[in-house]
Amino acid sequence: MADRIGATASFLCAIHCALLPFVLALLPFLGLEFLADQGFERGFVLFACALALIALIRGFRRHQQPLPLLLAAPGLALLLLGVTYAENYSVVLHSVLVTCGGLLLASAHFVNLRRDSRQGADHVHGPQCAH
Repeated sequence: MADRIGATASFLCAIHCALLPFVLALLPFLGLEFLADQGFERGFVLFACALALIALIRGFRRHQQPLPLLLAAPGLALLLLGVTYAENYSVVLHSVLVTCGGLLLASAHFVNLRRDSRQGADHVHGPQCAH
């Protein structure tokens, strides 16, 4: 469940960050100016990072496959770099970093979901099974 929420949140974050430079002027007319707020974005990124760490570490413990974590690590770094350093440096750099970070994080969640579903199909309950 956390991976589904995380994948959706990360994907929406990537879309938000990719489109923000183009729709920034329209947000007040749509009543969505809070989407351009730095505090909102930082909070959303911190939520996505925390959710990703919880979901991906739990997934790794279940399926012992490192690929989701290997995708998430640079994604988390790009997101955090984008909302801290690049935010004050360049709007374009900020948008590129957080968009790429969000897409990597969403990919990590999707891979983690896929690994979990494969493990569930292959899992056989036996006497030593704790599930």
